[in-house]
Amino acid sequence: MKVTVIGGTGLIGSQVVQKLRAAGHEAVPAAPSTGVDLLTGEGLDRALEGAQVVVNVANSPTFDDASIDFFRTTMNTLLAAGERAGVGHQVVLSIVGVDQVPELDYYRAKTVQEDLLRQGPTPYSIVRATQFFEFMNAVLSWTADDSTVRLPATRIQPMAAADVVDAVVDVATGAPLNGIRNVAGPDVFALDELGRITLAARHDDRDVVTDDKAGMFAVAGQDVLIGGPDAHLAPTHYRDWIRSTR
Repeated sequence: MKVTVIGGTGLIGSQVVQKLRAAGHEAVPAAPSTGVDLLTGEGLDRALEGAQVVVNVANSPTFDDASIDFFRTTMNTLLAAGERAGVGHQVVLSIVGVDQVPELDYYRAKTVQEDLLRQGPTPYSIVRATQFFEFMNAVLSWTADDSTVRLPATRIQPMAAADVVDAVVDVATGAPLNGIRNVAGPDVFALDELGRITLAARHDDRDVVTDDKAGMFAVAGQDVLIGGPDAHLAPTHYRDWIRSTR
């Protein structure tokens, strides 16, 4: 089966390509570096030629309100190109709870992307994942100084990027869901607690101060970022992962 992976050179996309190829599929990465411009559509028809499935893990270059136009334009462009190519399954990677945090521009942008996919002409699947382990450094940096890191007690259920890849590949190689699959890590943490675990594992002596107004996740409701009872749980535990990456 031929699968075109939009954003196929990034953190998730490159691993999706590798995993699909290892399973015997023809996986084609599509990104600016391969001559594909998702905003203008340049190179897209060539990349989708003969593809049965499109996996879209492309990301906006910004997280502000400009991301709304990015996801609106690129989703419409990709749906039109997929219809021309006869693609039978469009898969998008999204975020658990994305439609419940309208205060965040990026989450509103991803919700627009999901809505366009649902309304499009092609059978589809949405994989909603929780926050990646790999993003904890960025989360810590947003509200940190030399001696403290300020984090809210928002509950999250993070997962390893490799487990996100497995979930995307599983959905992409199956029948279209015409709906959503939630995937999450095996453990739930308060974000401030996760910050303390992370700093301790890295022998960083800064203090974590609980501040329920600090950082972008402060606006998320108590359980918005949790996978929920229907979520498929990934196998990798955060404590094991952070020990292995020290």
